[in-house]
Amino acid sequence: MADEPYLAASSTLRHGPALVVLTGPPGCGRSTLLQRIAAAVPGPVHAGGGLAMLATVPALALSRAVRARLPGDDVHLVAEAVRSRVRGGLLVLDDVQHCDPATVAALPHLATVCRVVVALRTPHRLPAGLHDALRQAATAWLPVPPLPAAESLALARRTAARLDEATLAAVAARAGGNPLAIIALARQAAAGKAPAGQDIDQIAYAIATALADLPRTARTALAALGLLGRPAPAGLLGPGAADLRAAGLIEAEPGGALYPVSAYVAETAAGLLDPAARAEMHQRLAQLTAPAEAARHLAAAEDGAGAYRQALAAADQSAAGERASLLLFACTLDTPVDLRVRLAAADALLVAGRPGEAATVLAAAGARPTGAAPPLALEVAVLHGEALLQAGDPHAAHDAVHGVPDTAAAAVVAARDRVLLLAALATTPMSALDLADKVAARHPEPLPGVAAAIAAVRAAHRVPGWDTDLAAAADPAGDPLITRWSAWLLVEHLAADGRLTESAQVALRAADAAGQALAYGWQTRFLAAAGWALALHGPAGDPDTVVRQAANLTDLTLPEQARAYATAATALIEADTGLLAAARARLKAAPRHPATGWVAREAAWLDGQPERGGPPDPGDGLLAGLHAITARWAAHDLGVPEISPIPTGLPGPARRTLTAWAVGSGFPAAADSWQPIALREQIRCLIAAGLTDPDRDHAVAALLRAEELADTAGLTVLAGRARRGLRQHRVHRDVRSRRSHGGLTQREQDVLRLVAAGEPTRRIAGQLGISSETVDTHIRASMRKLGARTRTEAAALAFATTSPTRGATSDNSEDGR
Repeated sequence: MADEPYLAASSTLRHGPALVVLTGPPGCGRSTLLQRIAAAVPGPVHAGGGLAMLATVPALALSRAVRARLPGDDVHLVAEAVRSRVRGGLLVLDDVQHCDPATVAALPHLATVCRVVVALRTPHRLPAGLHDALRQAATAWLPVPPLPAAESLALARRTAARLDEATLAAVAARAGGNPLAIIALARQAAAGKAPAGQDIDQIAYAIATALADLPRTARTALAALGLLGRPAPAGLLGPGAADLRAAGLIEAEPGGALYPVSAYVAETAAGLLDPAARAEMHQRLAQLTAPAEAARHLAAAEDGAGAYRQALAAADQSAAGERASLLLFACTLDTPVDLRVRLAAADALLVAGRPGEAATVLAAAGARPTGAAPPLALEVAVLHGEALLQAGDPHAAHDAVHGVPDTAAAAVVAARDRVLLLAALATTPMSALDLADKVAARHPEPLPGVAAAIAAVRAAHRVPGWDTDLAAAADPAGDPLITRWSAWLLVEHLAADGRLTESAQVALRAADAAGQALAYGWQTRFLAAAGWALALHGPAGDPDTVVRQAANLTDLTLPEQARAYATAATALIEADTGLLAAARARLKAAPRHPATGWVAREAAWLDGQPERGGPPDPGDGLLAGLHAITARWAAHDLGVPEISPIPTGLPGPARRTLTAWAVGSGFPAAADSWQPIALREQIRCLIAAGLTDPDRDHAVAALLRAEELADTAGLTVLAGRARRGLRQHRVHRDVRSRRSHGGLTQREQDVLRLVAAGEPTRRIAGQLGISSETVDTHIRASMRKLGARTRTEAAALAFATTSPTRGATSDNSEDGR
């Protein structure tokens, strides 16, 4: 039974990316089990862990594991930085209960791409949200069980061999299978101490009794390690360090720093100090440590004023997320906090993407915006409103700034108007347009934040010139938060209007600017949105380039919105080019999003299973139109009436297409309107014309045009749909595409030879030493060159002997797949 967690963890971690969490009370052997698992699992080990006194330092535990400084203010970037270093190795984290929020938040992301095993002591003080996310992401959640009776007795015997069997049995029974308690109680018994009573903490009592035999300097040094919560140099611990090493209670790291064999023993030693002695030791440690750590020691010593000063000093030497955490710590101390410090803390927290904490810091200031309020209080009020707005509470944001008078400083009034305008856009969109006109009149030369808010309102209502206004607000030379937010609005609004190439161009420029600023989360969102726009538009070049770029993104640690767009782009191209199984597998793990929702429904329709499309998730603009168009096609294939109303706010081509479905005519004109927007939708309209036009000549001409466009673009399944329509008109086509005259490359022939042998994609990739994505790329290219509808047909055509009938391969599938 005791080896069950070891076997389960080792087995789980051998099978690819996984997160194994070992839990248990103090002294249960979690750390020892971690070491056993790390030794058993093949590959390099990256070991780190949380430190009690530095539990708020962003990404500290992960930094210790990968031996690199990490950007703790961007969880996805932290996870990606760790993934790029761990790769096929094993990430091991001990004492997760002492890990900072960024580390714990990164673990669910790492679990999808790395092998991770962590130990979590219970009980712990992790926030409920982080604990729940960790529990949900865990592949295996394994409590460490007590040692069996035989192993308990053996451990007691190894610890105190001179004890008789009866005493050893009593020690093992009293320890309850806890290894630390067994060792402590056995040593206590060997020293002739009386056994502990049944009504107190056996582990703590045994440790306390054993530590009483240490020299005072050694107890002090061990207590210092307990309060530090991290390894420390011998000079900091004083003369007691030598006695601790002799007693086997501490060991040295390669760099010479000393650490306790059991962190719990060190914490117990610290707990034995009376309050005055503990405060005195914290004061002493504060004098020997850096400002950030000294501030926490002073806070533990109840010296709030001293901790406040040290925290501000440390913040002045820090940047990004670490600075935000230090200023937040200063604001939580039991000492008067300057409003300027609260403003600085909230500003840093907003930049670090923590608006909820920023709002909490400012709410504690108690400032109310009135005409009599001092200027600094009004600044607090408007920044509080901005924080609430970014935290997703527009009603509270409005209330926070509503009382700021027009007589306040110009920058404060501008910040107030920005919050009021965006809060109105979120709650009462129609009134926001009138308010935007009033704000524009009040600020003839608006500050960037106000200009961006006005542009956002006008964009939402598509006021003429909205795109120019948003593009100006998205100028990379401006404030980073405002420009990225404005650029994202511009990208999404352009895509919703069907201006896909413009959307992609804006996204790529914004991604480049974000990349130069190391803003990974924004960079990947923009790259994914660009890939989605290009995939839907139909790239002028090789679609394999787009699918490769989007697929590469999905292999990284991404924000959910970026993963959704990247997955949708990859799956759409895969489905259109005949790799329907790959598209379905990819979509199963996709985040919920209107783009992935539509691609899932579209892939089901392309696969001849329109009834399995799932419920619509329409989104806005173009995506709403695409959902409705796919629903019309599904109803047509199923032979059922589709009576859903045409959504409002659609781009012209989508509206024309749905109108053509409603009246049964007008598909050629709708196809022409799609030509500059989305090639695949132009082809679908031509196919619809071929199926609905009563004039056979017109119908055949539309289907021939659809087939030509689909073949040229490599849209295998839509080409098959066009040929199926032609067969209904008794027109039988040569199924080879116009691109079939191109010869196969040597690598394409190698891939098809393995396909012909029945090898799956994964094994082909392994045999040729290339990735699965590259295998799929070669297969798609071969299918286009040979005019094949499936990978099997491509292999057959590639190696068939030349004959006059080769081009007359029969089309046995209804949709040409």
